Amino acid sequence: MTDPLHPGVQGVVEAASRKGVALDIRPLPAAMNTAEEVAAAVDADLGQVVKALVFVAPRPEARLMPIVCLVSGRNEVDLGLLAAVSGEVAIRAATAREARDLTGYSIGAIPPFGLGRSVQILMDQELCAYQWVWAAAGSDTAVFRVAPRTLRMLANAVVAPLAAATWMRAPVGGVEPRLQFEAS
Repeated sequence: MTDPLHPGVQGVVEAASRKGVALDIRPLPAAMNTAEEVAAAVDADLGQVVKALVFVAPRPEARLMPIVCLVSGRNEVDLGLLAAVSGEVAIRAATAREARDLTGYSIGAIPPFGLGRSVQILMDQELCAYQWVWAAAGSDTAVFRVAPRTLRMLANAVVAPLAAATWMRAPVGGVEPRLQFEAS
């Protein structure tokens, strides 16, 4: 069971509280390494699990600009779409060490907000097809449930199409995702 005072979890709770949102943190029975494991643990559809994936774009003096993509558990990020949406030409997935250094959290525990530094956050539009989604709460043993609209607000995320080959999959919950861009 997750210690409610775990520093990562506490940081996420405080970040949400600053925006007037009280999170219901749910402990997981053990550390979860995949979206499939989280979905099974909370009895949710795989698509309802939010993966916070870190990408980087190079900057002068060997610095890296982090871009966090909030993606449905059933999706992967299309780098071409990500480049178009972010305006970055050279972009790649962050290494595990880079992800930790840039967000303050290890892979599997990266929350969608409260990252402690200025990070561009993009949210895949397919998450908006669900009434509720589940996201990491700053620990690989804790999650929280949130409405996608609230998640967008908490993360100050730009909603855009990010998923690879979305035209090949069946609609989510019978709802065809719309191609749209929303400013934050």
